[in-house]
Amino acid sequence: MGLFRRRKQAAVPSRDRAADRGDLDHLENFIRSRRGVEAFIEPRTTVTETTVILIADDGEWTRRRIDGPDGARRFAYRMGIPVYDVRLMGYPQRMRDFNERRKRRPDRH
Repeated sequence: MGLFRRRKQAAVPSRDRAADRGDLDHLENFIRSRRGVEAFIEPRTTVTETTVILIADDGEWTRRRIDGPDGARRFAYRMGIPVYDVRLMGYPQRMRDFNERRKRRPDRH
């Protein structure tokens, strides 16, 4: 009768896409055009793959997909920037300050 058989969970397709060359180009350009950039690895979630957030010395930031935590570390090493795990370090205060300044300035359309 099979009352106690477990049902196999259907694989849920990811709604997210993997990192591509456009993501890496964007990250590289951000590093080249800003000062004091550091990388923070954000863990994979049920909705998104692993991402890396780059934060400049003034708090400006950008986020893109990356090929896993090891891929983020290799990328940061290749670009010569420090890399941290956001779960261990948290986000730097300068990023929060930057976000607050952006909220307060009038919209420029």
